Amino acid sequence: MRYFLITLLSSFIFFSCTKQHDTAGKFKVGLVFDVGGRGDKSFNDAAYRGLEKAKQELGIEFEYIEPGAGVDREAALRQFATRQDIKIIFGIGFIFTDEITKMASEFPDKKFACVDYTVTPNKQLPQNLVGLAFKEEEGCFLIGALASLTSKSGTIGFVGGMESPLIKKFEVSYEAGAKYVKPEIKVLKGYAGVTGDAFKNPGKGKELALSQYNQNADIIFHASGVTGLGVFEAARELKKLAIGVDSDQNDDAPGFILTSMIKAIDVSVFEVIKEVKENKFQGGRVETFGLKTNGVDYIYNDKNKNLISDETRKKVEELRKKIIDGQIQIPIQ
Repeated sequence: MRYFLITLLSSFIFFSCTKQHDTAGKFKVGLVFDVGGRGDKSFNDAAYRGLEKAKQELGIEFEYIEPGAGVDREAALRQFATRQDIKIIFGIGFIFTDEITKMASEFPDKKFACVDYTVTPNKQLPQNLVGLAFKEEEGCFLIGALASLTSKSGTIGFVGGMESPLIKKFEVSYEAGAKYVKPEIKVLKGYAGVTGDAFKNPGKGKELALSQYNQNADIIFHASGVTGLGVFEAARELKKLAIGVDSDQNDDAPGFILTSMIKAIDVSVFEVIKEVKENKFQGGRVETFGLKTNGVDYIYNDKNKNLISDETRKKVEELRKKIIDGQIQIPIQ
């Protein structure tokens, strides 16, 4: 009876935060967003673009759960796993790693995928789970070099969301790229917190950015989800430059976004859905996307090329080739 009541209560909670799209069809995808949810203009929105592309090109339908109050990750994944109409379930973000691994083991007949899955050496994934990982260090190294070459003050900054191994990788490789081209560059660093809430605190992001700008930084790279919107606000106020993450974030502060370090999250989500639909899904593995496969990159287009000199662009592209050829070993911690 107690289990029944808990299940009933959980269903009631999820009803208010689950969004449905074309629920009458047969092939349906379930997705649980990371902290910040849709509208973060970064990580989660990139995953959503993958769903939309799959809907348009593959004819699938989907439902998603926002990380609202009272929603825990395991229960959200379980809600989709117990439904017959859901063909594959996504967890968006490294914080899903433990929960989605557990759910995949508990529901061996269901297929699961996790974006930014945390890889543990010598640990075998369940055969119905695929981890989607990215060589963020390659993209971050390039934008670190780009920021260092562009900086006029000799000081640049980094604002992270949750202090964690993944975001630490962003910071370390960004600094490595900056110092590779200009050893004397100064890199300021700050984090919004140590829990998932650090990815949805624009006020803290602005506070950290203002502090770094006031310490002479003229360019700040953020890896902090919604928190980064505060970094952009500080950049606009002080007429400094910022660097976006995961998606092209130029439209959030036109003229003040030097570039964005992008990850092909939308592509990875789409490709896994396509595999399932074509009965080609292969679990028990981690699929890694890097510069060589266009899994990570930085934005250079008509919106920002006026901020990047031809000489800087040439040097950064030379570094790209060296990374792909294995001539540069990038530190991640």
